[in-house]
Amino acid sequence: MRQTRFALTVLLALVALCAVTGPLLSTYYVGLLCQALIFALFAMSLDILVGYVGLPSLGHAAFFGVGAYAAGLLTLHFTHSFWWCALAGVGAALAVGALFGLLTVRTAGSSFLMITLALAQILWGVAFKWRSLTGGEDGLPGIVRPDLGFPWDVTSMHSYFYLVLVFFTLCGVGMALFVRSPFGLALQGVRESESRMQALGYNVWAYKYLGYLFASAVAGFAGVLYVYYNRFVSPNDLGIALSAKGLLMVILGGTGTLIGPVLGAGVIVVLEHVVSSYTQRWMMAIGVVYVLVVLFFPKGVLGALGERVRKGAR
Repeated sequence: MRQTRFALTVLLALVALCAVTGPLLSTYYVGLLCQALIFALFAMSLDILVGYVGLPSLGHAAFFGVGAYAAGLLTLHFTHSFWWCALAGVGAALAVGALFGLLTVRTAGSSFLMITLALAQILWGVAFKWRSLTGGEDGLPGIVRPDLGFPWDVTSMHSYFYLVLVFFTLCGVGMALFVRSPFGLALQGVRESESRMQALGYNVWAYKYLGYLFASAVAGFAGVLYVYYNRFVSPNDLGIALSAKGLLMVILGGTGTLIGPVLGAGVIVVLEHVVSSYTQRWMMAIGVVYVLVVLFFPKGVLGALGERVRKGAR
């Protein structure tokens, strides 16, 4: 319970800081902050799998991309209503998660990692080849900001940033409460010892499957927010590079913390923009960061800080 209060306190403090500093920043930096919040939400959803269910995935971008494509297609061809498009994005991510979960949740470790990677690459191939629907490698340009159905114009970057901030807060609080609920605690028990939870009468497969669905729905909603931020979606939003980047965000900040992935997302987004302004080989720099984190911070930045605090308290 203490960890939940700490996570909620840090989350709300971060939200308050963003809300206060947003009007003071230029459009470029507000856009950067908006992108960091969206990817933080994506990384938090992946942390549900990695840190609380114990299922490291290399295909989590599939749900992000499917949510983005569903919202983008609906906006381009049917309606500008944010609520209908968000519902379509989350619904599409849930449908894909329901199918993928049936194929993956009974596995674990490297097998789960490779199967999720293969399934996500199948979706990437479909998006790349189905040009009449997805635009192929050219993607879907021209996606406009949504209509909320009430007097709040989100066409400018500053106004859309506050919309993202509101949903980031709601989703973050919801995930923090989820992981400390009886269901979330049972998921952590499954992560620690499946055999013990089975002996206690828990349906381990059902718990892992429902946790997988929850994570896929949140990732799909992050994709919805991203497609309206970027006003464009392409097969890259389904690819392994995004999945690996999300996993790096989780590992960098610290798994099983929720706040750690927020920190990791902020660092990676800023690092990506800074390094890419000097060289096109910014992915190499991200790879170096990953190696350094695994070697020197295997429990993430928050995990390393926690160990130092505990050692200092002795």
